[in-house]
Amino acid sequence: MTAAARHAPVSLPDSLLGRYARFSCYNSPYPAHDRGCAVDLYPDDGTAPSPVPGEVLDTRTVGCPDRSYAVDHDHLIVIDVADDWAGGRGADLLARILHVDPGVSAGDWVDAGDSLGETVRSGFFGRWVDDHLHVGFRPADANPYRASGSLPVRPDVSVTGTPWDGAGTVIETGETFVRLDAPSHPDPGSWATIADDDGTPLDGGLAHYTGGGAYGPGANGPLSLLGTEVGTATPRDGDARGADVGWGDIAVYVDAGEGSVRATGLSLFAARAEFGAKIVFHEGHEFAVGDDVQVSVDPAESSIRLG
Repeated sequence: MTAAARHAPVSLPDSLLGRYARFSCYNSPYPAHDRGCAVDLYPDDGTAPSPVPGEVLDTRTVGCPDRSYAVDHDHLIVIDVADDWAGGRGADLLARILHVDPGVSAGDWVDAGDSLGETVRSGFFGRWVDDHLHVGFRPADANPYRASGSLPVRPDVSVTGTPWDGAGTVIETGETFVRLDAPSHPDPGSWATIADDDGTPLDGGLAHYTGGGAYGPGANGPLSLLGTEVGTATPRDGDARGADVGWGDIAVYVDAGEGSVRATGLSLFAARAEFGAKIVFHEGHEFAVGDDVQVSVDPAESSIRLG
């Protein structure tokens, strides 16, 4: 295999992504997700199904930021990916998986979908972040313990952009987020995310994280949401499925009829079924289930950045 082939993006087939309820390649402040070099996979039942088949090379306990709502330590699982995975690409790949308390040990063989253990609420998470598996890939001769250096990943699935007018009813709340009933999923079972005003599917923390992503051949140039330009998409070389996005300076507001409240941002991801806009308030909020709200996006002197 040539050096270029070894360092080419890793395609994520639907056979991998379809084991999970949601995925995001960009909704994180950490450098491991820069330019889509990792994917967060959200199971819908608290389990930790392995994304790939292979032999467990190592498990390690690692330190993480001290958070009152999180465990004291995180964990790393390194898998030597089965040679025949993804048409033979697995022969030169290690998978690096975080946020799972291992139920496996070095030398164990796992098939795709087998349990790796139990997900943990890591100190690397914001309070509004749901449990997930962080997955990155390295060439087989690379150092799997370094936080940076993973290969780009490319979801090899069609992601539909769902239009949204900013309106919705609160159906779920947490201390630092609310989720709305809108937009509704256009085709449960397929992948969809909130679209920009021209229909381009968006991914990432808008705009509380510096960068995000966009999917599809139309992901190129300025992007707008709810009538305001929110960033610029730069297509990846040789990749017709997506682009990296640099968010601009914007403010997200939520109005339940008593005046607008500024939110931290919007949490954007691709989902197969459960949907609805997720609005982040990293310092808390007073919205309740049943509130009818209108979300707006305006230009701002600066975005609220969390990383």
